[in-house]
Amino acid sequence: MNLIVLAASGRTGLALTRQALERGHTVTAIARDPRRIALDHENLRKVAGDVSDPASIAAVVGPDSVVLSGLGTETAGVLSAGAEAVVASGPARIIWLGAYGTGPSAEAAGEGAAVLEKFLGDRIPDKVAADNAVLAAGGTVFHAGVLSDEPESPSRRTVGLDEGPPLDLRATVGRETVAAAMLDEAEAPRFPGAVALPLS
Repeated sequence: MNLIVLAASGRTGLALTRQALERGHTVTAIARDPRRIALDHENLRKVAGDVSDPASIAAVVGPDSVVLSGLGTETAGVLSAGAEAVVASGPARIIWLGAYGTGPSAEAAGEGAAVLEKFLGDRIPDKVAADNAVLAAGGTVFHAGVLSDEPESPSRRTVGLDEGPPLDLRATVGRETVAAAMLDEAEAPRFPGAVALPLS
């Protein structure tokens, strides 16, 4: 497949890009500074793009594109701007990374969602707005728990919200596991227009 990875220079974006290449896909990797994408491969194209400049995203994303986003930020407004820019560019599919315990997954997460809200503060509405934009466009939003740099879990699985466990902020899910789950969804969609949970 020809895949586009947004925020490809971040830790999750790099995992997505590397695993996609390992699976034999062609990847267009977008980052504000493509020099920070610490990978080289004959099937990798690195391009500059910034979600605050929707034209830079539209220049790369087209109607046949499958976009996977590893976008994360400490600044409110960036995620919703990113989702709007990607949706407006009209890709075939979007696979977006969100946070378990926010928006649609808050109820499934249980008491941990209230604790998470204290940590994220004004970023919660931004995350919810981004997720809602992607879901409304028929995309899949992966709500991951606390991310870590652990290797891909050999027992990983992806479930829907109806099977979501209570959010345990002491537990983690590796970025490699999340990336693998997102790529599975790119290859064989199971949760279009819905929230999916990558579990280790």
